[in-house]
Amino acid sequence: MFGMTPRRLKRESKKFALVDGIPFALPVRSQRMQALMAAFPVDPDAARALLPDRTMQIARLWRRALLVVTVVNYQETVIGKYIEYSIALGCVHRDRKPLPLLPFVFGGLYQFGQYVCELPVSTEISVKGGKGIWGMPKHQASLDFRVGDKTVSSQYDLDGELGAYVELALPGGPKVPLGVGASNYCQFRGMLNKSTVYFKGRAAVAVGPRAHGRFELGDHPRVARLKGLGIASKPIFTVYIPEAHGVLDDHSESWFLGFDSPPAERPEGMESVIGLGLGQEWPPPPTAPH
Repeated sequence: MFGMTPRRLKRESKKFALVDGIPFALPVRSQRMQALMAAFPVDPDAARALLPDRTMQIARLWRRALLVVTVVNYQETVIGKYIEYSIALGCVHRDRKPLPLLPFVFGGLYQFGQYVCELPVSTEISVKGGKGIWGMPKHQASLDFRVGDKTVSSQYDLDGELGAYVELALPGGPKVPLGVGASNYCQFRGMLNKSTVYFKGRAAVAVGPRAHGRFELGDHPRVARLKGLGIASKPIFTVYIPEAHGVLDDHSESWFLGFDSPPAERPEGMESVIGLGLGQEWPPPPTAPH
């Protein structure tokens, strides 16, 4: 986590951009959004095996790594409405394995963030921009975001099968103000990509014994690699943000992924986004049992 929105982005106000055919009003804002987040302890060795490069290390909270499930319901953005369902691992970008807990305390020093394993979204234009510009592993899927009297939940279906389901008990107590930034590390085109988002809002937070929720993975092949993580049945913390706004930084970084031997398979490339349009239509809502 980092500080508030940089002044550089504020100076972009009232400017416009046209990137890959997508018109942007700068900075790249999300005017209204809701979000849920839950972190589940997982096996650190199994988590490390999912990272793409030796320059990435798992951030451990004591003896366990963290799987972070974040679902954002974007209600007003420059590319329309959509839902984004992130399944990620807490990580740092450095050669040496960090000591437990320190990356969570000194995030900037350790280049702390999350490595995004899976990132379905509702619309074609979100895939085109997120993957083609920022290198995020987006793909279109059936998603929902449901807020009840006592719970908030989200389901992800693909090809009629369950991808994942997350449900949180709404945290009690007063909502706390948030004004933070977070870094996402993603793999695309044989490169490691880093992007940063800043957001402000008020959040209901529950930690430890007060955090209640569950996360279920389905049988779709896209999520099969996550089943070996030994995901805990209970979250270590949960967050619900009923209303917030954010800015996605138009500055991003990338590095070539290094391998011990020449890769046997060609990584996914720009051919996966070149033919995409600017569609804002959503697939049908998810219906797979869970």
